[in-house]
Amino acid sequence: MAIRAFLFVLSCLAAATCRGATFSSLQQTLIVTASPQPAQVLKAGEDEITVTWSLNSTFPAGVDSSYKTVTIKLCYAPISQKDRGWRKTVDNLVKDKTCQHKIVANKPYIFPSNNTFTSTVLRDVPTATYFIRAYAQNSEGDEVAYGQTTDSHKAVNLFEIQAITGRHVSLDIASICFSAFSIVSLFGFFFLEKRKSKASESK
Repeated sequence: MAIRAFLFVLSCLAAATCRGATFSSLQQTLIVTASPQPAQVLKAGEDEITVTWSLNSTFPAGVDSSYKTVTIKLCYAPISQKDRGWRKTVDNLVKDKTCQHKIVANKPYIFPSNNTFTSTVLRDVPTATYFIRAYAQNSEGDEVAYGQTTDSHKAVNLFEIQAITGRHVSLDIASICFSAFSIVSLFGFFFLEKRKSKASESK
């Protein structure tokens, strides 16, 4: 009996079919909208994103009976996944690297009202082109449905996030001041040398 249970667990891990582990098994029952406009550029650590999600009313009543929480994520658009294996899309949600950055996790699912959440873009979000996806989760925390701000090809309503470069405004100001001081010092030195030269000639 124990061996049979062990083999079942191994088969679940290998096939990734237990508890709705594949993206293709999920229904797109949520309508998701977000504040970023197409092609808009947001700055990590500064700009805010507001996300609103609700149940698509075209689905039959009770389709959301298992929805308990919602997790909202930033997801890489295909253009920012090209030649980057660490951002690869995989049907197995455990292995999928499309949506690595959470906007909010385990937000209680409330029906029928619209649900809205506003958050500042996290400072560690890298420069890339993104869309937003919401996952509805059951009481066990498994993804059971989704919605997103783009189409199935992930080609529309995309926006960009610009990462923090590591430079600070105070450093830029100090650099400018130092450069200005260097230029003034150079001209001052040149002026003094010319005066000394003229003084020597007059003697």
